[in-house]
Formats: sequence, structure tokens, C-alpha cells
Amino acid sequence: MSLTNASPEEAARAAKTSSRKLATLSTAARNNALDTVHDGLAAARDDILAANARDLELAKQSAKDGKLNPSIVKRLDLSRPGKFDDMLQGIRDVRDLDDPVGRVDLRTELDNGLILQRQTCPIGVLLIIFEARPEVIANIASLAIKSANAAILKGGKESTESFKVIASVISKALDETDVPNDSIQLVATRDSIDSLLELSKYIDLVIPRGSNELVSYCQRKAHMPVMGHADGLCSLYIHSDADRDMAVDVVVDSKTDYPAACNAVETLLVNEDVLETVLPDVAAALIAKGVSLRCDPASKEALESKLEASSHDYITAVTDTDFATEFLDLVVAIRTIPSSSSNSTSAVDAAIDHINEHGSHHTDAIITASKGVADRFCNGVDSACKFWNCSTRFCDGMRFGFGTEVGISTNKVHARGPVGLEGLMIHEYRLAGNGQGAAMYGSGGRQYTHKKLAL
Repeated sequence: MSLTNASPEEAARAAKTSSRKLATLSTAARNNALDTVHDGLAAARDDILAANARDLELAKQSAKDGKLNPSIVKRLDLSRPGKFDDMLQGIRDVRDLDDPVGRVDLRTELDNGLILQRQTCPIGVLLIIFEARPEVIANIASLAIKSANAAILKGGKESTESFKVIASVISKALDETDVPNDSIQLVATRDSIDSLLELSKYIDLVIPRGSNELVSYCQRKAHMPVMGHADGLCSLYIHSDADRDMAVDVVVDSKTDYPAACNAVETLLVNEDVLETVLPDVAAALIAKGVSLRCDPASKEALESKLEASSHDYITAVTDTDFATEFLDLVVAIRTIPSSSSNSTSAVDAAIDHINEHGSHHTDAIITASKGVADRFCNGVDSACKFWNCSTRFCDGMRFGFGTEVGISTNKVHARGPVGLEGLMIHEYRLAGNGQGAAMYGSGGRQYTHKKLAL
């Protein structure tokens, strides 16, 4: 990895050239590079955390002055328990995955001695634009190397010191391997995003990771495809037959495990049949964790009648905009879902309608004892990830067994949901013959056999 001050075009051209060499390297060579990067980062832990502490000090002051969202400060912190170790483990996990390059998923005999094969290949050059997550460098570098893609990374100013140290460590590590140093570049020049977004001659895919504004900006300006998500407006619906203890555990984890994450729940949908049975216990557990509840009239009335007066300060009236807000904090919006004794599906359908109208197609969940209700929910919700009786926080490349991820995609393209190695591959077709020409086939000529072959 090089920390480059080159012009955007020079950086992109170098990445394209390096990507072609990277695509020819063996699995062993790429895995060796991942081992070397892992060991280098592990050895430099103290230096990296010291640099991250400098970034954090400046970020906290900016947040105090109202110039920076506090959620960004949380995402910036590499010293959060387990975060650095998770970053290192992610590299190991990616290294141990099967090689995604050259996987054959179709073989067809077009004619005797004329064999068509479809197999996976790297996308080419990735441009990853991110804001305050320093671990993204290691995540992207490991996935890019394993998948034989080159990557250009453009980080936010909040993580400058962390980026510099991590980039330096990875650069020194790659110098000891067969992976070209220019195949992973961290662009240090300011105001380079617009120029990079125009370089479709060299860059094949843009993956923005950050705020709604960043993602939307890239989607408007990029001359190449953009993969990502603009918001993480995740909802969780508690159905009329939900188990109380399960609802408490799942909702609390979904909201409070890491509130600044894009897979944290922002809206709680509650069947009116459980307003006075399940919801009070859920609300009490959330309040105990410091969560503010923004409630519609029915849920507010139910909670104020069931909970102690000391909890009422955490309960306020919801607004329409709250249902379209990614709080990224200890705040959740609550809406009551009407039930009907004459129509068994009306409640789940209403929850589906709310999610499809207000959500961001990221991750949504249902708590119910009924597989039929869960299936209807999952079939009806238009999101990348739909979960039944478990936390939305499971939407994550590491937790899915992908090693790590380059991000979460809500696009309806080849990759959707947490994007790991498979999402960084595309297909190519290879045809092997012995001198055949298209003019040999057709009326009066040779006929295609189109015989499916074993892989």
C-alpha cells in the first residue's frame, strides 16, 4: 500500500496497471501477503493506537464544538474493546477463505471440441471512499488482495493520523511480497474525490462508506457504478405472538450493542395486542440502557400507564420525521401496528408497508412464533437482509462468515447485503475450440449441441 500524493489520474493509472499483475498471482502468493500484512499491523498496534488517540482527541473537540457528529467519534475509536483484535482477525479469516478467483459455475459443450466455460474474475480497480473508520483500510486491503482487485482508498480528515500509520505499515509489509505496492493506495491529496469519480477509464466500481450525504454525492457524480447504501433505517416488528423474553433480548441488542452502526434498529413496530404485555418490558430494558423512546399516541399511553413515573422522562411524542431518521444514537421511534381479528395477515402487512415506505432496504427483523408470519414478512419486505427472531446487528460480513466486508449494499445488482469476496467478483466467459468459426454453423452446416457438462 502506498500513501500517495500523486494526482488522481496518476494514482488510478498505477492501480489499473497493478491490478493486471495482481490478477495473475497465485492463491499462495496472495495469502502470503495477507499473513505479512496481519503480522505487520499486529506488531505496530501501539503506534496505530497512539495515532488513533490523536485523531480521537481532535474529533472529540470538534464534536464538543458542534462541528462533528458524535456518531463519527464512536466509529473512529480503534481502542473500543475488541475492535483492533477484530480487525486483525478479519484479515486471518479472509486469508483462510477459499480463493474466489477462477471458480467455474457453468460448462457447456457448444459442439464437439468447442467448450464454453463461465468463471469468476476480479472486478479490477475499486475506489473506496470512507469517512471515520480507520479499520476500513485493513478490511479493504485484505478483501482486495484475496480477490485480486486493486483498491484506491480515500479517507476522511477525521482519521488522518490513523490512516497514515496504517498505510505505512501495510506498505512496508507488501514490499516483502509479490503483491504490487500500487495495487492498494491511500490517496492523501485533498479535494481529489471529484476527479477520481470521473476516471471510469481506470476505476471500475465505487464503494462509498459513510454518511447519507457522501453516498448520495457519489451516486450523483460517479462515471462508473456505485455500490453501497445511503442510510441504515432498520426496523424491527414485534408481532402479536412474540415471546416476551425474546423480544427484550433481541430489541435491546439491536438498539444498544452499537448504536452508531448502520445495522442498529432505529424504528420499533409493535402489534397493538402486545402494547401492555410485551412492550413495557422491552421499553424498561431499553430505558435501563439509556435509550430515549419516541412514541406514537397508543404506545405512549400504554407505557406511561405501565412504567414507573421515573421512566417517563425517557418517553416523548414521536414525529413523522422520526420514522425517516437514522439516529445512530440511543434513540428509537415506536409505532403501533393495528391488529384485526377478522384478517390474520393485516398486521404483518401493515408492518411490511411501513418498512417499505420508510426504510432504506438495509436490514429489517420480525419477532414472531409463527413461521408462516415470518415468511410473509420476509417475502414482503424489500430489503437486502430480513431476519426472524434475531438481532439486526448480525448483518455484518464477519458475522456472516465472509471474513470481513467492504460495506453493505442495498443496490439491486450482483451484490446485495454485506459484501465480501463474492461481491468483489464478476464473471467472464472462456471458449476453447480447435479452429471453429461461426460461419460453419447454421442452415446446411454444423449444428450446436449445447450439452451441459459437469463442473
